[in-house]
Amino acid sequence: MVSILEIAGYAAVDAINPCALAVMVIVLTSLLLANPQNKKIVLLGGFSFTSAVFILYFIYGLGITAAFGLFSSIAPAFNKIIGIFAIILGILNLKDYLVYKPGGVATEMPLTMRPKMKIWVKRITSPKGAFIIGVLVTGFLLPCTIGPYIIASGILSELNFISRIPWLLFYNLIFVLPMIAITLAIYFGVSSVEKISGWKDKNIKYLHLIEGLILVILGILTFTGALQ
Repeated sequence: MVSILEIAGYAAVDAINPCALAVMVIVLTSLLLANPQNKKIVLLGGFSFTSAVFILYFIYGLGITAAFGLFSSIAPAFNKIIGIFAIILGILNLKDYLVYKPGGVATEMPLTMRPKMKIWVKRITSPKGAFIIGVLVTGFLLPCTIGPYIIASGILSELNFISRIPWLLFYNLIFVLPMIAITLAIYFGVSSVEKISGWKDKNIKYLHLIEGLILVILGILTFTGALQ
């Protein structure tokens, strides 16, 4: 039985990933620079980019759960494997809190990928462009956001194809909530791109700490089957 707390927990960890937040800041910065007097374009562009990420990640989820479904015959052992994976991922995040280094393995976007990603994102000038770039940029986000998604997909793989769909929609809605919140905050003047970027940079170690603790706890619960 799939636990809503378990799936929501992994999705929340994914949602606060510094990597995803950083990309969203660059997207909104590009839209603001291209349309300094038209915040509506910024709003629509932010939503377009978020929609692209949501759709592509949902499709990825369908593929990952289908692949993991092949291991349904060894479900108990498989749950222990993904539990261990969650614990390892949590420890890597805790390491980034204790000794931070940009581009951490499986926790942040590799440094080698960042220049290309920034070039693509800075080309965004319209909602249509934001959607197209959003589709392309999801590939750059995968190395730093795919970990929790793989774990959640492993859990959801025990369900049939139709039953997985609402869970994947639920997961990805939580995943993009910070993107939606940032877009709305900029549009309504609650905050600025500079403030959000500065907050993210200032608190990046603490984001890794929160991610690490949640992942370790969820990993233990997944391994022991306590949430089943």
